[in-house]
Order: sequence, then C-alpha cells, then structure tokens
Amino acid sequence: MSLVPDAGASRTALRGLVGDGLSDDEARTAYAAAIWSTLVEPGDGTAGALIAHYGAAEALERAVGEATSGLGGGAGVTEEDVRAARARWLPRRGEVDRVLAAARRAGARLLVPGEEVWPRALDDLGVHAPVCLWARGDVRALSSSATLALVGARAATAYGTHVVTELAADSAARGVVVVSGAAYGIDGAAHRGALRADGTTVAVLAGGVDRPYPAGHDDLIAAIATSGLVLAEVPCGTAPTKWRFLARNRVIAALAGATIVVEAAHRSGALNTAHHAAALGRALGAVPGPVTSAASAGCHRLLREAGAVCVTSAADAWELLGISGDTADEPDPGDGGRTDERTRVLDALSGRRARATTEVARLSGLSVAEASGILALLELDGRVERSGDGWRRRSEPRPARLW
Repeated sequence: MSLVPDAGASRTALRGLVGDGLSDDEARTAYAAAIWSTLVEPGDGTAGALIAHYGAAEALERAVGEATSGLGGGAGVTEEDVRAARARWLPRRGEVDRVLAAARRAGARLLVPGEEVWPRALDDLGVHAPVCLWARGDVRALSSSATLALVGARAATAYGTHVVTELAADSAARGVVVVSGAAYGIDGAAHRGALRADGTTVAVLAGGVDRPYPAGHDDLIAAIATSGLVLAEVPCGTAPTKWRFLARNRVIAALAGATIVVEAAHRSGALNTAHHAAALGRALGAVPGPVTSAASAGCHRLLREAGAVCVTSAADAWELLGISGDTADEPDPGDGGRTDERTRVLDALSGRRARATTEVARLSGLSVAEASGILALLELDGRVERSGDGWRRRSEPRPARLW
C-alpha cells in the first residue's frame, strides 16, 4: 500500500493547510513533506539527501517501504546511513493524521520547498534544510528583501534589552523584517520592539507552532502570529527540546540577510546562531558592551575572533543588509521618545555628586530598569561615568557616539 495517497486524497487531507491550485504532483509532494516532518528530527541530512535526489514522495516510498537495497548510492549516502536512519524513522510512522488535525485546529499553514512563498534562502542549508515549514500568520513576511536576525542572551541586562528594542523598532519602522526565536531576554525584546513600531517580525520556534514557548510569552507569540509570522519546522504538537533549539538556530540564520548578536555571554546559545550565519556567508554583527560585563563577553569574542562587524547603531545594521543611507531616514535625535529618555536621565545627573540608579530613576520619571539601561548606553557614549555606587555626568564626553 502506498504511503502517499493519490492527488485527490492528498488534497482532501491537506484542505485548509496549503494554498489553492496545487497540481497533482504538488499535492502529493506536500502530503509527503508533512509525513517526513513527523518522521525526522530537524536537519536530518540523510532524509535531505534522499529527498533532494528522489523527491519527497518517491523518497518516502523507498525509504520507509520494504525495498531499500541500493537506495542511498545515487543520493550520496551509504546503505549504513539509510539503515540507521530507518531505525530512527520507522517508530514514528502513523502520526500524520494526528499532526494534520492539530495543525488545522491551530490555524497553521504547511509550506513546502518549491512553492511560491517558500523562503529560498533556506535552500542554502543544502541537505540540512527543513523538509517543510509550519506557519501561523502572514506568510508574506517571508518575501521581504530585507530581513534582520536579532539574537542574544535569555538573561539579558537592562542595557541589552534597551539596545535591542531600539534596533528592532528602528529597523522595523524602515520596513526591515525582524527575525528572532521568541525566547526570554533579547529575543522577546526584539519582537516587542518590532511590534511597537508597527513593523513585521518572525518568530522561529523550537517546538510546534501550537506550543508557544516559553509559556510566559504566550501573549507575545499570539501577537506575532496576528501581525507577523510564527514558524517551526517540527509539526504541531511537538515539544521543544535542547537539541531542537540548537537546530532551530540554523533556520534563523538562513532566513536573515544579516545576524546581529546583541548581548551574549562567553558560552551563550546565541553564538551558535552566529556560527551558522558565518558558515552560510551571511553578514554577521555584534553589539559591544561594557568590558566589565560578562553578559557581553560572547559579543566581544565574535568581534575579536569571528570577524563580526561592530554594530553601534541601527544604521550599522542596515549597512550589513546593504541598505544605504539614501534609502533610509536617519532617526531625528531631537524627535522621539527614546532620545527624550536619555535627555531626562542626563538632566537627573549632577556633574559633581554621584547619584544612585534608583535616585536617577525617580528624578527622571523612569523605571529603575529603564534608567539602568540608558545609563549603560550613556556610559559607552562617554557622557556619564560611574563614581562609587552611583553615576555622574561627564563634563567632556568622548567623541564616539553609540546609539
């Protein structure tokens, strides 16, 4: 019995999950891709090689059927590879009906390689590209010519949160699509910044699109699905795992024209995304932080060892994407709330007596977290300095301008 039904049955099974007007071959290919997503873990190179050589439907019949002799040779994988892969895949047979039902309940869409809305940038992953994608939201977000990945630590500081929010908001306001992973910390702030600017943001999840993770970001992920796009390569109902987080990072890196690590410790998972971006030949940037901050040690490592571009403004990010100043409006320093907040913090400081962060927050009318983040930026800008347990305004700022 064929694992992939005829075109009519495939269309019926996929009703509401794929675009209209699929040819017979496209319908069977989409159904086969859905089955493959239930069998394999993200980035399975053996599956990718077989699909690239035989096509999704034929590869499925050959790989999961009984006659597998000689299967791998033409696809560039060994018989031993195929046997080991079958041992992984066969126990997962029979899941596709459950997955399709879950996707339909979640309002998800199935995207497969070759269709018009498929992000062709993912093809750069070769045999490790996703066999398909599951999406909630507006798939037109994948057609943008300017896509920026902003990633970083979950345990973000006020400085990192402030910087990535500004980067995301300024970029999204320019029409740049902001991509991240919906995690706590830098990822969440990147998405919020883009949403605040009424821009488009894409969240790439490590679990199914019907399994928002972390739970504390349920509302954020729902907001992204409403105005942007939530993506996953694993099917609905799949739980996120450490391995899937790492595999997910390659998708973030491949989707974006440039990846910027905003804040990352020496062994941060965000560095994994950066390494994928570099391996794919994508532009790579990193935001410098205070040299005393362990939270920025990974960024400094990328700047020192990986050839990352030092990003100190949204204009630097746009330059990585090939967007010139002629096609973008520089933010007016005298216009907008974010610059006003810095002015308020500076006005709350004295040039003689140091003031604690809590006092600066009270005098400026900001929260302690907001004041702390702005103080860190102003310190990098050379406009304020630490003095004991407090801060004071510098009389002669250094000429470098950050943010």
